[in-house]
Amino acid sequence: MNDSKKLKAQVLQDVESRRSELIDLSLRIHSEPELGLQEFKASELLTQRLASCGFKVEKGIAGLDTAFRARYGSGNPVIAFIAEYDALPELGHACGHNIIASAAVGAAIASKKVMDRLGGEVQVIGTPAEELYGGKAIMVERAAFSGLDVAMMVHPGARDTAISWALACASLDVEFIGKAAHAAAHPDEGINALDALIIAFNNINSLRQHLKADSRVHGIITEGGEAANIVPAHTQGQFLIRAEDMDYLGELKERILDCFVAASVATGARLEYRWGYVTYAPLRTNLTLAELFSQNMQSLGRTMDNSKSHSMGSTDMGNVSQVIPSIHPNVSIVPVGVSEHSPEFAEAAASEAGHRGLTDGAKALALTLVDILIEPQHLKDIKNEFLQ
Repeated sequence: MNDSKKLKAQVLQDVESRRSELIDLSLRIHSEPELGLQEFKASELLTQRLASCGFKVEKGIAGLDTAFRARYGSGNPVIAFIAEYDALPELGHACGHNIIASAAVGAAIASKKVMDRLGGEVQVIGTPAEELYGGKAIMVERAAFSGLDVAMMVHPGARDTAISWALACASLDVEFIGKAAHAAAHPDEGINALDALIIAFNNINSLRQHLKADSRVHGIITEGGEAANIVPAHTQGQFLIRAEDMDYLGELKERILDCFVAASVATGARLEYRWGYVTYAPLRTNLTLAELFSQNMQSLGRTMDNSKSHSMGSTDMGNVSQVIPSIHPNVSIVPVGVSEHSPEFAEAAASEAGHRGLTDGAKALALTLVDILIEPQHLKDIKNEFLQ
């Protein structure tokens, strides 16, 4: 048996031997969901486990209390497994971040013997607030990913894929300020802020037919008035604007903002708006790295589907992929048709199918690390592709 096969066999054995403890870690995170930037229990569980396995842990990196970096080994290359562990409001871990975090930990621990044998460094980087605040985008700006050669994570989903697509995304908070009046006795004295927001929605809906096919605009009214017999003097809404690339996102932001400006002019309600601090970049999958991951998933008995026929969301892993060769593959834990961000998906993230996804994801990540370390040409090809 050659070195590659021996090391891969050791990796598989290590993950399998830790199956129970990885599942326990995943279930503990799942049972106490924490929103972005509040993931103190999850962060502590993950860092305790890594420290107990010989990793040097640094907490609160990039100025984020629940972010962390755990290191093992030294020298080059430096390969990072990315952990997410925030939950969704009301839905808990309906995106399976408990699986993402536990798979990263399992892969890193299984990689220790590989680093001992071949050199280099493996890291687990804990990244908070993927869902609401774009934690990785903040961490990229603060150089938390500098010095890495490769960044990998695995996300649960409805298909086994090595190649993922994700849209650039910007958030917009809007307010209309009108004038209150009695809606029956003196409506002429009022300025209807709710009408302004509804007109803006209709303007956006009229614009949709003229947008590129993969663009998305969606939003909610977070404040719509106080009572039916009062002309609403104040309304608020939250919106997300998505596009395949940053250039078109910039163009789309201007056109969407015009929809609100026009509503302000039409009603007389004053518009105030704030673009979100963080913009999610589109995901740039490193195809060389993805092919290695795909082969390793297939070796575990999974059939890969890398078509672009399924839906796209957005992820702050896109920001990482712009600065470091990266992959954001998916491991199936639900049948096709079960949506992420649903109660059904949250249930699956703590199911036996979720546990299989966790262990297979950890194995495939660690096996891909073996490929990179055992054959230096792989890393050269990965970097050459990234520089193109």
